[in-house]
Amino acid sequence: MKITIDLELCTGCGTCEAVCPEVFELDDEGFARVIAEADCAEAGCCEEAADSCPEEAITIG
Repeated sequence: MKITIDLELCTGCGTCEAVCPEVFELDDEGFARVIAEADCAEAGCCEEAADSCPEEAITIG
């Protein structure tokens, strides 16, 4: 499962990290980043995080 975060759209709101902290975190600049892409299927929350992103900055494919 490939996760892409469009940093042009990301506002650093932290919703993805709140919904799926096993896979997402905010970096030092305040933008979302993937910390464990391999754990996406196991975590079971990646799609919910993508659907919850208010800027639609997360793509899963």
